[in-house]
Amino acid sequence: MEEIKKFFFDTYALFELIHGSKNYANYRNARIITTKLNLMELHYRILSVYGDNYAEKAYQKFLSFVIEIPNEAIKKANRFKYLHKKQKLSYVDCIGYILAKLYSVKFLTGDKEFKEMENVKFVK
Repeated sequence: MEEIKKFFFDTYALFELIHGSKNYANYRNARIITTKLNLMELHYRILSVYGDNYAEKAYQKFLSFVIEIPNEAIKKANRFKYLHKKQKLSYVDCIGYILAKLYSVKFLTGDKEFKEMENVKFVK
């Protein structure tokens, strides 16, 4: 039996999953971890594309996959953001990337800024 993989889904990955992207079809059964900050971004994006009702459903769908953000992860994310300041990474992405490393899972994203970074599963 094949092992179900676990990933940290950034907002990009969550949206592509909701949107039904063929490129993310292989991740439909993956175990998801994410943060409320990612759900905040997802809610806004879906609100702007599909409307309030669908945004609420998506938010509720992923709420059970949310993990807390430890204080140390915030500080590590800030250091990471500072080290990569030329790339203008978002705070939410930096926190997600650090949490993926802390949880020993790949950071699943389609954001080009992360394409060549370690511990990233880049899917466009």
